[in-house]
Formats: sequence, structure tokens, C-alpha cells
Amino acid sequence: MMKLRITVDGKAYDVDVEVLEDGGGALPASAPAPAVAAGRPTTAPMAPKPSAAKPAAALSGGGGGADVPSPIAGNVLDVKVKAGDTVAQNDVLLVLEAMKMETNVSSPRAGTVAEVRVKSGDAVTSGQVLVTFA
Repeated sequence: MMKLRITVDGKAYDVDVEVLEDGGGALPASAPAPAVAAGRPTTAPMAPKPSAAKPAAALSGGGGGADVPSPIAGNVLDVKVKAGDTVAQNDVLLVLEAMKMETNVSSPRAGTVAEVRVKSGDAVTSGQVLVTFA
């Protein structure tokens, strides 16, 4: 699961998103319905939150390197960090744009940025490594 903040009509919603490894657009038939952000009206039932451990190294909170993958395919609008910067967990690293919607890519943990692999204007694919931590 990946945590994203989505802004609709000036109001921010925190949502959990499952990133599919095959890059396909559909959830597997056995996948539970996606959860909806708290405070957002819905007619669909809320899916239970999985209790599995975080599978991606990028989400680890300890020492060692980690990669921050792109949650979507799109274009890099703004890079907010550079190599050597120290960031806190949930600090915005960069902003992506897809279909005229902006997506903030936040730091999964506190640490030091080792490398920024993209620049403003770059096109990225879902899962492409954007930033690495030392």
C-alpha cells in the first residue's frame, strides 16, 4: 500500500493506494474493494484495511538505502529536493502531473536524499525510481 494525499476542490484527502506490480490497470479478481478516504462521502462499503507488513524496501523506516518509486505514470512538474538534503517522513519530494491532476510524492521515511533521478519536465512511468535515500 502507498499513502497519497489527493486534493479535490481545495480539500485534501489522505488515501491508501495499492500499486500493481504488473503495471496493469485492473485489480486482480481476488482483491478487496479499495478503501475510501475518511471524511469523503461514498455509497460503496469501506474495505477492511489489510494487516500485512509493508512489502517495499522504500517504506522501511530504518537505516540503509531505499528507493521511492513513482505511484503513477505522468510528468514531473516540480522537484523539491536535491542530493544531500535531509527530509522528514511525509515531506514532499516532488510533484507529478497526469491528466491535469497533481500528485505529491512524499518521503516514506526520514533520511538523507542520495540521488534524485528525475528533473522537471521528465516523463515517468509507474514504478520508476524517482529518488533514492542514503
